[in-house]
Amino acid sequence: MADHSVEITEGCRLPVLRKNQENEDEWPLAEILSVKDIHGKKLYYVHYIDFNKRLDEWVTPDRLDIKKLQFPKKEAKTPMKDGLPGSRPSSPERDVKRKAESVSLATQVTAATPVPSLPSSAEASQASVYPTMRDSSFSIKSRDEHEPLTSLTTNGTTSIQRHLIPPPPGRKRKSCGGTDEDSQDSSDGIPSAPRMTGSLVSDRSHDDIVTRMKNIDCIELGRHRLKPWYFSPYPQELTSLLILYLCEFCLKYLKSLKCLQRHLTKCNLRHPPGNEIYRKGTISFFEIDGRKNKAYSQNLCLLAKCFLDHKTLYYDTDPFLFYVMTEYDSKGFHIVGYFSKEKESTEDYNVACILTLPPYQRRGYGKLLIEFSYELSKVEGKTGTPEKPLSDLGLLSYRSYWSQTILEILMDLKSENGERPQITINEISEITSVKKEDVISTLQYLNLINYYKGQYILTLSEDIVEGHERAMQKRHLRIDPKCLHFTPKDWSKRGKW
Repeated sequence: MADHSVEITEGCRLPVLRKNQENEDEWPLAEILSVKDIHGKKLYYVHYIDFNKRLDEWVTPDRLDIKKLQFPKKEAKTPMKDGLPGSRPSSPERDVKRKAESVSLATQVTAATPVPSLPSSAEASQASVYPTMRDSSFSIKSRDEHEPLTSLTTNGTTSIQRHLIPPPPGRKRKSCGGTDEDSQDSSDGIPSAPRMTGSLVSDRSHDDIVTRMKNIDCIELGRHRLKPWYFSPYPQELTSLLILYLCEFCLKYLKSLKCLQRHLTKCNLRHPPGNEIYRKGTISFFEIDGRKNKAYSQNLCLLAKCFLDHKTLYYDTDPFLFYVMTEYDSKGFHIVGYFSKEKESTEDYNVACILTLPPYQRRGYGKLLIEFSYELSKVEGKTGTPEKPLSDLGLLSYRSYWSQTILEILMDLKSENGERPQITINEISEITSVKKEDVISTLQYLNLINYYKGQYILTLSEDIVEGHERAMQKRHLRIDPKCLHFTPKDWSKRGKW
């Protein structure tokens, strides 16, 4: 359908042929982000409007529907005011600064929906829970009948990453369309999965065009070949390679298989650097200090950026600790995923960025990483929460983990002396190390809280109970606290880490 007499430029929009999940042809509207000419044949890099960025791709002219071509709208010039333009012209210094701010090597968080307002700590601590078995359901009441519980609406979801900087205020998010083919732990039957073929951001035209395009075609990491989802600031000279090779133990990036083979003869690592603080079966966790192991931490963040959107990379990893989960076999400890956390967090964040690598997704590892982060918080004697706002896949996994953990406690409560068993929000928070606000928001997210005869009642229906039991039967991977050997450090007394 391409008409070669029409000049297609960056910013144009038109329908583009793509295969959907059922392998059927469809013609969604797409924006042209870049055009290149290879041996006299043009290729177009397209972003499918209202689809996730990971689906962006290079297409040939025969996949374009020129008949419905939309040219980019010209921006209106800013009127002069008192002889001066309404906005300052850009300068090379500001451009350099802006680009520098868009690169950060650790990992942060993106919002798919705003975080709902929560009751204050005082309100949360007054809410008591009285589970009662009545027609296969539980009821949970508040001691104070006048205590208001802020209603929460969670129409969408949120995901996690850190060392990333959240998008600027004012961006609107769209609901997604399609199914979540990349979600890590979405099969517990409690929270509904976000529909992940849709776009997370409605307008990204002001972003740097370079960072909107995938720049790495393929990564070979051990026995896996990975197709990156997003841009990552690897050196420019590596972006033209068909395959970027990574040492799976030190994560050093190399330009050819021969370079990798030469590197492996000199690399003595067979596991991530740092201390092994957990091992059970083939699963191990290593704690890596971002200051002591700077090169590894930066390489880890570069790899993570390929699969985490909306974050910037900075090269100061000193304030962060990285917890890398591995699987062990005869060849060594192979990276599965990781999460990072700040050494000192005034907001009680116990996770900054979290990622399970694509070959290991949908196998329960995401929830295992989350569970491990809370086990560390228990040893530290603190309640924790992931850095907010969360991205869609992150919130999906967190909502699932919070739901299962809280329901597990409520269903295990037993009555004493014939009276209703009682537990407060504070007690749930202390047992699980989940922050009170997350406990309350999870109960309201599950739509269990109702107002009845002057009191707030939480009823667990048979569907919720059965769904929870099914989910727990599928959850084979769990953290064993007895296998954790971790001594928390007081970073406030260690100067500049």
